[in-house]
Amino acid sequence: MMRFLMSTAAHLVGNAVGLLLASILLDGFSIQPLALVIVVVIFTAIEVVASPLITKISMKNMPQLMGGVALVTTFVGLWLTDLIVEGFDVGGVTNWLLGTLIVWLGALIAGVLLPIYVFKSLREDHKKG
Repeated sequence: MMRFLMSTAAHLVGNAVGLLLASILLDGFSIQPLALVIVVVIFTAIEVVASPLITKISMKNMPQLMGGVALVTTFVGLWLTDLIVEGFDVGGVTNWLLGTLIVWLGALIAGVLLPIYVFKSLREDHKKG
């Protein structure tokens, strides 16, 4: 159970980092402060659901796409979140492409570093207590 909670927290924080990076670096990519939590939760939920579906479709129909499943999933997550959430706007075509890359990369880096540095100390504290 603890592993699931840490994994979920890492995924949410990683996506939050990626989305915030994109909103800082790209003009027109905007997340209103009150919508940030909703955007992160919905985006993460869409990615969790879409990733296995896109992987399955890729393996069956387009095996060449397998290397880019995470990027496609990020794009789909941004697109659906943009449709669903007021206060979230990706902007033009350039923002869609660069935003997908920035959100994916930010989430990837945060997803790798968080478990190593942050959650390691939390696990050690949990074992002591």
